[in-house]
Amino acid sequence: MNLAASGNKGGSMASRGKSETGKLKQNMEEQLDRLMQQLQDLEECRDDLEEEEYEETKKETLEQLNEFNESLKKMVTGNMTLVDELGGMQLAIQAAISQAFKTPEVIRMFAKKQPGQLRTRLAEMDRDVMVGKLLRDVYTQQKLEILTALRKLGEKLTVEDETFLAENVTATLSQFEKITADLGSEDKIMALASSGVEKTKV
Repeated sequence: MNLAASGNKGGSMASRGKSETGKLKQNMEEQLDRLMQQLQDLEECRDDLEEEEYEETKKETLEQLNEFNESLKKMVTGNMTLVDELGGMQLAIQAAISQAFKTPEVIRMFAKKQPGQLRTRLAEMDRDVMVGKLLRDVYTQQKLEILTALRKLGEKLTVEDETFLAENVTATLSQFEKITADLGSEDKIMALASSGVEKTKV
């Protein structure tokens, strides 16, 4: 009887741990959503703002992202469950801070590990660029981000997609790819992140 009771207790502790991880993940996703919304609102209002005001506000949001990344890093240290749950979010935030990714909606899908939604967005973009609803340079930037995110999430890319990445990759995206290929290199990732923040000050 005692064995059964202790077994139940162990099970309830495990489920409580799972529930706490779920709540923590939800809390982190909500914070990330808020920061991505700030970035999205900023891009949408860009034409109404002075360049200096735009740069200052963007710099502040990137600094908030950097702080969020620091707290996330402390949380996952030594906790493999959280590393599994929030690893994608860390990568997505690093992509945003370093300015390798510039599209808030893509960053959000990357952070939440939503390859299906990323592929749907890419299909919509393919249609929009064909009918002239999307500028070619915007299409290229966003497609690069989506394909890089899909690759980081372990998705298989077509030969055409791999060729597109190779032919269009930007220096910042290439640097992000190299540094995050080794997920253990936190110092390198933070160096890339801070160089991204520094660039916004210029």
